[in-house]
Amino acid sequence: MNIREIAKRAKVSTATVSRTINRIPTVHPQLAKRVWKVVEELGYFPNTQARMLGSGRSRIFGLIVSEITNPFFPEIVHVFEDTAVQHGYEILMTSTVHDRERMKTAVRRLLEHRVEGVAVMTFGMEEALLGDLKLRNVPLVFVDVGLPRPGVSNIRIDYLHGIRQAVQHLAALRHERTAFITGPLTLKSAVARKDAFIESMGEIGMALDRRLIVEGDHTLEGGVEAFAKLLALPSRPTAVLCSNDMTAIGVMRKSYVEKIAVPRDLSVVGFDNIRFSEYILPPLSTIQMSQAELARLAFQALLNDVKRETPNPHGTEYILKTDFVLRESTAMNPHKALRSTREL
Repeated sequence: MNIREIAKRAKVSTATVSRTINRIPTVHPQLAKRVWKVVEELGYFPNTQARMLGSGRSRIFGLIVSEITNPFFPEIVHVFEDTAVQHGYEILMTSTVHDRERMKTAVRRLLEHRVEGVAVMTFGMEEALLGDLKLRNVPLVFVDVGLPRPGVSNIRIDYLHGIRQAVQHLAALRHERTAFITGPLTLKSAVARKDAFIESMGEIGMALDRRLIVEGDHTLEGGVEAFAKLLALPSRPTAVLCSNDMTAIGVMRKSYVEKIAVPRDLSVVGFDNIRFSEYILPPLSTIQMSQAELARLAFQALLNDVKRETPNPHGTEYILKTDFVLRESTAMNPHKALRSTREL
């Protein structure tokens, strides 16, 4: 089956079939409708490589994520793909699992498929690994680490806004020993979240015990291990703010094992607002960084760059704000609550 047969049955020219399949808007709607009707009847699947040779465009975007097993990323993939389909694009998705060699292989595969742009949603993979993409003038989108250069867009996350709200919320609940479990401090995003916590504590004049800042690895197991270190301190925290929800769930698991009730004995706050954070018990208070909005911003940034005749010489920056989401994993500092009861 080829476009000549489709053209014959639809009673149009092969050029009209080609323009229709490539979604070129100059085709008359009635003709396009006839072509698509025949395409569906015959079960025709256009050859992507042939289509690219004809139009000079692949209509494929690459999407690179850190790891598909982390619940944060599936929604990014889902929304990015849905948005791509709405605009007549396909996506080629790969995960790096934080491995440099795997990243290089992924980049090579994207180049072989002549992608028109790549969204790098890895939160910390070194940009230097994407030299081939930059040399070939492929538009790129990064999260937090993009450099100001032509064809590079950077989605900057306003971590401070949501973390400030969470810190102020815990302070209002009279927590004076609030701990922070970071992500891997090799990641710029993890450092940015830690710095936002320190700044927020300073803004309200809250004393900061550096022993209460412990490095984690953004996994459930990492949350368990990090909280175990906090429990080993002479005076344990009454509240823990975590760099992501997976860490927070790990903290809650360790609390359960140690018979520390959340939120009665310990308040816990996560970060990301992954889908099942509201379904665990108790539902997790967290800081929302919308995965759906992140995916839509990334796709739109690539689309904008593809459409530009002349790249922005300093790249383009987009902002994604974070917000605190109150649920049931935070409560009044138990020691302060007990003191208030005694005073009554």
